[in-house]
Amino acid sequence: MAGNIGLKTQPPGCAGMGSSLRAVRDDVKPETCGAARTGELESVVSQPKINAEILLPAMEQAIDPIVIIDEHNSVIFFNPAAERMWGLARADVIGRNVSCLVPLDYRKDHDSFITHNRKTGLNKIVGTSREVEFTRADGEYVCGELSISKVQLPGTDKTYYIAVMKDATEESQRRKILILQNDVLQALAADLLIQDVADLLCRRVDSFVPNSVACLILVDSDNRLQILSAPGLPKRYFNALEGLKLEPADLARLQREPSYSNHILWHNYQSIAMSLGLEHCRSAPIRTHNNQVSGLFALYSRDPNAPQSWPERIVDACIPFCALAVEQNATRQHISQLSNFDSLTGLLNRSSLHKIIDALIMREGDSRFYLFMVDIDRFRDINDALGHVYADQFLVEIGQRIRDLVQDDYIISRSGGDEYIVIVPDCTQAKAVKFAELLISTIAKPMQVGENTLSISCSVGISSFPDNGPDSESLLSNADSAMRQAKADGRGVYRFAGQEKNQVAQDRLVLGSALRDSLAKGMLNLHYQPQVEAASGGLYGVEALSRWHHPHLGNIFPSRFIAVAEETGQIEAIGRWSLHEACRQMRHWDDADVHVPTVAVNLSAVHFRNRALPEYISNLLRQFNLKPDRLTVEITESVMMDSSSDTIDVLHAIRDMGCGLSMDDFGTGYSSLSRLTRLPLSEIKIDRSFINDFEHDTNAQAVTMAVIGIGSRLGMTVVTEGVETEQQRLLLEELKCDVMQGYLFAKPLPAHELEKWYRAGKARGTFVPPIADRPGALEMQKAAKEAAAIKGKAAPTVASATAGDKAAK
Repeated sequence: MAGNIGLKTQPPGCAGMGSSLRAVRDDVKPETCGAARTGELESVVSQPKINAEILLPAMEQAIDPIVIIDEHNSVIFFNPAAERMWGLARADVIGRNVSCLVPLDYRKDHDSFITHNRKTGLNKIVGTSREVEFTRADGEYVCGELSISKVQLPGTDKTYYIAVMKDATEESQRRKILILQNDVLQALAADLLIQDVADLLCRRVDSFVPNSVACLILVDSDNRLQILSAPGLPKRYFNALEGLKLEPADLARLQREPSYSNHILWHNYQSIAMSLGLEHCRSAPIRTHNNQVSGLFALYSRDPNAPQSWPERIVDACIPFCALAVEQNATRQHISQLSNFDSLTGLLNRSSLHKIIDALIMREGDSRFYLFMVDIDRFRDINDALGHVYADQFLVEIGQRIRDLVQDDYIISRSGGDEYIVIVPDCTQAKAVKFAELLISTIAKPMQVGENTLSISCSVGISSFPDNGPDSESLLSNADSAMRQAKADGRGVYRFAGQEKNQVAQDRLVLGSALRDSLAKGMLNLHYQPQVEAASGGLYGVEALSRWHHPHLGNIFPSRFIAVAEETGQIEAIGRWSLHEACRQMRHWDDADVHVPTVAVNLSAVHFRNRALPEYISNLLRQFNLKPDRLTVEITESVMMDSSSDTIDVLHAIRDMGCGLSMDDFGTGYSSLSRLTRLPLSEIKIDRSFINDFEHDTNAQAVTMAVIGIGSRLGMTVVTEGVETEQQRLLLEELKCDVMQGYLFAKPLPAHELEKWYRAGKARGTFVPPIADRPGALEMQKAAKEAAAIKGKAAPTVASATAGDKAAK
């Protein structure tokens, strides 16, 4: 250089120099800066002096890129490390404006930023460190940590800037992959739908790789491509890939050769892609744990000079997340299938049907629909003559014939045995007649089952909403009565339920008035059904169940008067009465030395929209001197699916005060599992529909085991309702169910009878009934003894009852 540069303060990132620039006596010309001897740098911090002969070689050899610009913003120093990072030769940079090194988005205004700093002295960037991303000359993505210092030359108005860049490309890429992993895993843990997870993944990848389009594709059961998410993919290219069928040879080759995915997604459509601005593709197959190809993940680039290393790395990193999301989705669908559909025909089961009918009833507007109950005439004879295997084939074929008749908005269910339900929305009576005739004539066509040709007939019962009932039970009951009337009238015909339209309204009016009177006079009462701990046989708690005996109308089923209470606006009063009565009874039992750990009270959805409910419960607990954990509030699926702020706040308030929250009838509806994780539940109850024929229904056992596993992992107590036999108890105990409830232990009892039941159980040391009182236990024990006697061994105990039952079979 033409003069000497002294060092006074140390610039960030230039520690090798030992000190900072102090002064420059003469002008520094850019064109002479690259020479071996251009001037002399002196250090005044300590002796001996450090001159340019030491500083310049040290800066040249620094492992971090160093760039110095003069007062004209021209580059006067560019070391070999900088050459490697920018991919530019020193000769191509020295003397040029520094904007040639700046990311494209900032080049236009870069000089004005420097000028503003020179004039104002405000250091927003100078003296700081920040991450910078840019594209190297060869197109490769680069990320660096940039530190800038400036030196004011004494006696002049010239300011030089020194930039030190630390290569952070590897660290940046690793951090972005970790961010991607964290986002996707959190989404999966929150049980988001696979569509939402795919959108999140693709959008995040698009933001990490400039000028790219991420695409997640599933391979469906027919081996066709189904694009799950591709936010930026041109529609024409989307349509070209959507529905593309993969041949078995394609799937086999993908298993052996992952790079073959590019042949499927790119080479066959490259001309279309390039016409739409797509220049490159990097893809890989998504494989399940058993190496089956379940999807493809692709990353398209719009930049013809785009590097391949970073896109390849991020695609490889995304594949495990995609596989996890696809497998979670398959598991969710399998559980839903087991919970909501008939395993033989694939039609909706009875529990699901009830939920759908209730949803149709709750629709806004003038909701009218007809319900058709189809029952095969003399099916028992078919079953006895052909055996179970052919009878099952027969039932599947009947289901398919009904499927072939219906429109997309019709609802079909196999509610049990040879009984099918069809719901036709927005239907008139004339249309119902035509459909019933079509049903009967279609099912009556001869059917070949095995080597037998069968002549079939069916009887159809028809009910309609709202004419024949306000709820699913009454509609099904009326349709069943009409179907039985059709059988009595000769079979192979249809009958409508009673057409007295005023009857339902009159019944609702009479029952509603009687209910209001009974509630005011205290004629309702609670019965309590025990809940027993599976592991210890101890008492876990009781469920409070409303009962109503009217002096003139007799016993009214809860399903009937609760529906009327909801329609006539009395349900909230009944719920408050139930809470008060349950707490009062708990206090009475405590005083009588009958320790019931907790009582569960079922409340309707309308209660949770009232923000005063938590305070009401708190006052009750204080009035009867009960701890909050002595009370559990049961919620229904309609509460679970209610996303209003009032409901959510009330649920959290109840849970925060220490009361339990139980999800009733879990597994029978359509609510998302993600709702289960977001609500402050302490308990889930498995619906009794899963326990019917539980001993022999492996699907019900599988679903029950899955629910128990979900509850255990979420830290919730799992209660199984409807336990009626010893074998059911043993199976549930084997599946690690926490608590059981059902007629095996006791029916719902009045308070004084529950007290006797409690004292008897306490005297025995267990609340599991004696062997003689357990349905099926003695027969199982006898069968076990007989089996052991045949083998010449000692008879097993009742604890070995499962083995005895198998021997009996």
